[in-house]
Amino acid sequence: METMGRHVISELWGCDFNKLNNMDFIEKTFVDAALKSGAEIREVAFHKFAPQGVSGVVIISESHLTIHSFPEHGYASIDVYTCGDLDPNIAADYIAEALEAETCEKMELPRGMGPVQMKKAKVAAH
Repeated sequence: METMGRHVISELWGCDFNKLNNMDFIEKTFVDAALKSGAEIREVAFHKFAPQGVSGVVIISESHLTIHSFPEHGYASIDVYTCGDLDPNIAADYIAEALEAETCEKMELPRGMGPVQMKKAKVAAH
């Protein structure tokens, strides 16, 4: 079935503290990851938190790459969403390697396949 896009969600554990806390390194890594996947970069925005951590986004014509890092836990949450023929795994794998992740738990979700069927939550009687 055709999809509008592919969305990779990566849970990166055991990453290098200094890399997770280095905004310039993370920004360069994400720009390089986008380019390696063949994406066209539109905007780049990253923020360094105190005492540690980095959040950022690379907006691409084909969608986006995002991160939120928790250096004190050696953890980073990564999203790579691409539309068209781009493979988001190329960027996600590059990022995991650059951050020296010991463990990478990755899930790929097809996007835009039609209406999502949600189960109705039961409401507790009062």
